[in-house]
Amino acid sequence: MDDTDGDDKDRAGDGTDRGTGGGVQGSFEDLLAEGAAVPTEGWDFSWFEGRATEARPSWGYAMSLAARLAGASAALDVQTGGGEVLDFALGRAAPKAPVLTVATEGWPANVAKATALLRPRGIAVVATPQDAPLPFADATFDLVSSRHPVRPLWHEIARVLRTGGTYFAQHVGPRSVFELVEYFLGPQPETVSGGRHPDHERAEAEAAGLEIVDLRAERLRVEFHDIAAVVHFLRKVVWMVPGFTVEAYRPRLRALHERIEADGAFVAHSARHLVEARRR
Repeated sequence: MDDTDGDDKDRAGDGTDRGTGGGVQGSFEDLLAEGAAVPTEGWDFSWFEGRATEARPSWGYAMSLAARLAGASAALDVQTGGGEVLDFALGRAAPKAPVLTVATEGWPANVAKATALLRPRGIAVVATPQDAPLPFADATFDLVSSRHPVRPLWHEIARVLRTGGTYFAQHVGPRSVFELVEYFLGPQPETVSGGRHPDHERAEAEAAGLEIVDLRAERLRVEFHDIAAVVHFLRKVVWMVPGFTVEAYRPRLRALHERIEADGAFVAHSARHLVEARRR
């Protein structure tokens, strides 16, 4: 699954045997229990190695971010998650990393994880609700970045950027992994499925005073190889099926488990777009 552009490590080792088609072989109940027990903090997706896959966007966001960090003097990473992507990019940018780098995060468990990861680099993680104004003065940063923000606050991004500064981000696009969403929830209206469209985001960014320099979108194949991976994904990415619990969706989970066992991986498609904008 999608985490950084670095090498993933297999951390699923639980003593069970892997099926020849991917995933882990086990009873429905055992796999449900495993998927429900895996910690969900942070944005490290390495647990999914061998159990779920997602094709990577062609632009290589984390490595591209590293190049931009190497040319920045003051940088802000918004909604940093567990700090994994920022940490990876800063490691590749060294020794030319910005003199000042800070990050924001809204989920308390992620604030703690990101703080532990980024503190050794001298980076402060500021606990900030995702819809709150950014707690920084006007024109503080020449680079603002974000990977998969829930909702970009365009006017706030423009406000904290210096004139000529850059917003560089990878966003989730419309109908991302909606094959899985609609398996559980049924067909969704356009007001739900059509959100996060890059054309809409372009208009919002321009209205906030940003000039779009680059905007590229891709749809990428996602495969879930066992039901534990589905359960863990829906627990981790909580907005996909709001209120998801194993007990509430047990019949649908059992049917999907049987489908994967009979036919192979459940296939969906993620939507990603790269955004690069400049403060006018």
